[in-house]
Amino acid sequence: MSSTPVINAEYDLIIAGAGTAGGLIAGRLAAAAPHLRILLIEAGPTTRDVLAHTQPARFLSHLAPNSTTARFHVSKPSEAVGGRALVVPTAQCVGGGSSIDFAMYGLASKSDYDDWEIEFKNPGWGSADLVPLVKKSETFQAQPNAPAHGHDGPLKVSYGGIFTNLGQQSLAAARSFDKERQGVDENADANDMTSVNVYARWPKWIDAEKGARSDIAHNVIYPLEHNTNVNVVSAALVRRVTFDENDRASGIEFVWNSQFLPDADRDVHTVKATKLVIISAGAFGTPGILERSGIGRSDVLEEVGIETRVNLPGVGESFQDHNVLFLPYKTTSEAETLDHIVRNDTKAVSSASEQWFKTGKGLMANNSIDFACRIRPTPAELDDFGLEFRERWESYYSGKQDKAVICLGTCSMLVGDPTTVPQEKYFSMGYFTLYPLSRGYVHVTDKDDVAAPTDFKAGFLESMADVTPLIWAYKHTREIARRLPLFRGEYAPLHPKFAPNSSASIRENVEGPVAADAPRIEYSAADDAAIEVYTREMVGTTWHSLGTCAMKPREEGGVVDPALNVYGVTGLKVADISICPGNVGAVTSSTALIIAEKAALIVAKELGIVGV
Repeated sequence: MSSTPVINAEYDLIIAGAGTAGGLIAGRLAAAAPHLRILLIEAGPTTRDVLAHTQPARFLSHLAPNSTTARFHVSKPSEAVGGRALVVPTAQCVGGGSSIDFAMYGLASKSDYDDWEIEFKNPGWGSADLVPLVKKSETFQAQPNAPAHGHDGPLKVSYGGIFTNLGQQSLAAARSFDKERQGVDENADANDMTSVNVYARWPKWIDAEKGARSDIAHNVIYPLEHNTNVNVVSAALVRRVTFDENDRASGIEFVWNSQFLPDADRDVHTVKATKLVIISAGAFGTPGILERSGIGRSDVLEEVGIETRVNLPGVGESFQDHNVLFLPYKTTSEAETLDHIVRNDTKAVSSASEQWFKTGKGLMANNSIDFACRIRPTPAELDDFGLEFRERWESYYSGKQDKAVICLGTCSMLVGDPTTVPQEKYFSMGYFTLYPLSRGYVHVTDKDDVAAPTDFKAGFLESMADVTPLIWAYKHTREIARRLPLFRGEYAPLHPKFAPNSSASIRENVEGPVAADAPRIEYSAADDAAIEVYTREMVGTTWHSLGTCAMKPREEGGVVDPALNVYGVTGLKVADISICPGNVGAVTSSTALIIAEKAALIVAKELGIVGV
């Protein structure tokens, strides 16, 4: 950026955070009320027409240590994850997660939202109200007539520019191997918000015609520029919300982000909001803004020298995520993978880009995930999950047939640091738990410094009920992997350490797959222990952080009410993934969009705006 953006002294509406939710809220309100003066303010850089954002296959670049589009939060070390301090990235750029994530599509289960309405006492937030909002945001190109999806929204959903041979083989191998889940159709809709145990091709946030990532930045935010009443400002760090003498939000304080504007001043700037302030800074950013504004748990605020305006103990608490592992397998040179693109191999990138620019097809228009399934265990499999999980099953899952426990799929590449492995081709079997029991927290460590490290506890795997499904998933995905025709062995350094004489020992170099009807690998108690150690040492984040400003009653730890108002003040709302009172059984992008669509309707009603 060459110059400091211009920000007026006053707007009608200020939205802090130009991510998935904040961007869509601004777009909906601006379209319905072009006269509304809106400031959409973002901490990170612009993303317009940058190939790292528009070409889907480049998504792993945003996880590099020198990434400028993500912020990395380091948790407290925990023995539950092998003594590690987990690192959880969050988006920091215009478009937010929609501009840098894996672009994997997925709808939550209807019961997830019904839980929000019934269990957490949020009228108007059940599936009957929210399912129509799913359709509002998307154009589902993957299956043009699919009834569960939208077909005229701003964001495109397709199968991408190529159905890789690894994806095709994974789908076929899973259907052949898993006799408990027979009868599924490779063209079945696994994202109808009710189905589980469907092995299927997996959609992506990719425009089928252009092959480009379909994100909020390029499909909602940047098209707003024709409206001179909307000001999209990047590289500005929101410190806190300001209030008048009646505890009504009156605006924000911000400082320029020197990472992107090194020549900007270091002053604290104030902007007024005449109607409303909306915080949409995500599971990490939103509680930080609230706490620096004096809204949060009193002892947390006092510890860093912040005067308490509203004692709201739920701020920053109940951090939730999905717990993921990616197991690498060897394959052949004929496999269609993203490995060379991820390594930034000049020849491979040039070839894939040339095809992408010409046709919008090929590997550059792919996120490597062509096949997936949300697994709900059969009774026999449930026994394999162990006694530790049984109580969780009975209390949470058993009566809700649309809730899966695990999502699994194949990635046509090694998901991880490519510099740590030989420069070959790989595929990864990925799997993550959808409703982990463990919880964490996120709090500020400085009363003014937005960039100060967070006081963060991830909480991963502190309950054994979160571990045993992952042990089962390792075994299950391994059976699928070794039946692929392109399978050539397991990459031993990134698999569990089994004893050499174990029947489960790693087969690192093989000439081909086992037969489709080959017996399953048998695991001893020692083998299970090895998988548990591996799971704890290797589990990571899916980027699906949520829940830190939950929408539920204040006396139950809630931060916002069903109208998204922050308890204890007026003129201030939260509208992002942090408000989720419970987890969702899918990647979280669609849920962020649903929250934004609902928020836009709520704000429009309060401001007397029609047509949203």
